[in-house]
Amino acid sequence: MTIAYDDQNIFAKILRGEIPSEPIAETEHSLAFRDIRPQAPVHVLVIPKGAYVTYADFARDASEAEIVDFTRLVGQLAEELDLVPSPGGGGHRLISNAGADAHQEVPHMHIHLLGGRALGGLLPAM
Repeated sequence: MTIAYDDQNIFAKILRGEIPSEPIAETEHSLAFRDIRPQAPVHVLVIPKGAYVTYADFARDASEAEIVDFTRLVGQLAEELDLVPSPGGGGHRLISNAGADAHQEVPHMHIHLLGGRALGGLLPAM
């Protein structure tokens, strides 16, 4: 069952210009901006401009153009923000939370692009 899209979520309001943001990149189908509560030295949110709640919705319902645009923007940002892995370290983490169990706070599909330091393990062992 798919969760219905709520067009009053904060990212929808940002996309409509009702809430200000400082985009670091924008394309025809995607928008990227810094997280207001960063969890790493680099913490960028990348959102599609379409009304998708989770990555599964996006993968199933988005057009090929939207998917390619979004994916390429994420890769471009990793390079521009110097988050590509190197022999001496570097790298980044991509996170997309979906639903209550994953603590998705905004019901608009988005990814967190994090880096700029060693990020540690993903989850504690069970």
